[in-house]
Amino acid sequence: MVQHKIAIIGAGPAGCMLARLLHQRDIPVTIFEGESSPDLRSQGGTLDLHQTTGLAAVKQAGLYDEFIKRARYDGEAMDFCDKKLLSYVKKSGGKEGDRYGRPEIDRPVLRRMLFESLPKGMIKWGHRLRRIDEDLRLHFDQGVESGYDLIVGADGAWSKVRSLLTDETPFYSGISGLSLTISDAERREPELYRLVNRGSLFSSSDGKSIMAQYMGSGEISVSSWAVQSEHWLEENKLDAQNARACKAVLREHHADWDPRLVDLTQKADDLIVPRNFYMLPVGNRWKNRPGVTLVGDAAHLMTPFAGEGVNLAFEDTMKLAHAIIRASQKGPEAHKDALHAEVRQFEEDMFKRAKKTQQHTWNNLELLFLTPGAPRSTIERFIISAASDEIGTLLTPVLAVAVYIYFFFFKLIY
Repeated sequence: MVQHKIAIIGAGPAGCMLARLLHQRDIPVTIFEGESSPDLRSQGGTLDLHQTTGLAAVKQAGLYDEFIKRARYDGEAMDFCDKKLLSYVKKSGGKEGDRYGRPEIDRPVLRRMLFESLPKGMIKWGHRLRRIDEDLRLHFDQGVESGYDLIVGADGAWSKVRSLLTDETPFYSGISGLSLTISDAERREPELYRLVNRGSLFSSSDGKSIMAQYMGSGEISVSSWAVQSEHWLEENKLDAQNARACKAVLREHHADWDPRLVDLTQKADDLIVPRNFYMLPVGNRWKNRPGVTLVGDAAHLMTPFAGEGVNLAFEDTMKLAHAIIRASQKGPEAHKDALHAEVRQFEEDMFKRAKKTQQHTWNNLELLFLTPGAPRSTIERFIISAASDEIGTLLTPVLAVAVYIYFFFFKLIY
């Protein structure tokens, strides 16, 4: 068995999952991460890992038992509504301690689980990649690293590894806004706690949205997104550190929204994080280059409006790990040729998988933000699109008929 030497750039979920999968098979791995230490602060909402992608990778990594210990089963409540809090889709949540629902896990909890699964020293913290030579030498402030059979870019949206493979760079999706947090929500804001119902609330109207997700920490993660300029903060002369001014703008932007939805932004803590959503073109691909590949956001950055980013990234890592392991089993005479061939096949498969998910994500963005009258005018298409992957192409027409009939009468009543 040949032990290919693998360098992973980036210690995010994708990089750490790939390292874990390879480490289990005794394949030498080093992760280079620009941050000086693990960043386990709250970074967005909770994650719903799917059985055939995200959870499949967790199981193959031997981490399912740890995942179950840290996951939540009471976060399934979901309310998809408009600005008047008219619910188009509403689902009750499971009970705390229930083990029969779909498990969810907060992003920082998942990252901690992955960090703790790797041997000490595998992640080289404080190694920010400055550039990669044509001969694949990695340049850091600490010096140069070389001699790797494969460099995997798991370095996110603004990947430096990507520049070796393509000139394509992320572009602004047209959607941006602010992320906020309501800490200790059950005690401090019981009405909003009941509104979110320990689950998720997604409200959308007029090219804007207010979204809220309950976290295992007891916080409610709140976000306000809108179709607006990439530089909307500067154009409104806003500083994200001025919470009072930011909240005033949010209140003005949602003047005709249900007061309870507006309260999610007004009663949040004063720590506010501005976010712009960027994406790579749907169907983004590159010409294979021996010794380098990409996974996760570095390969197929998209907006979060389908909730598939981590699932797709974990599927990437699972399939790339399989490819590397297969190559290592072909003997020393094949060595790099076998690895290059396997990685090339992995990339072709990833391009097909990613294009489908990228298109689904873009469709959701259009249905939520860019279509006049949404969500009322788009709810049928949104539900059918969301369910079609799970039920398959044969049953999708049956579902479509049922959905359109239901909402025909729903709209007559409401």
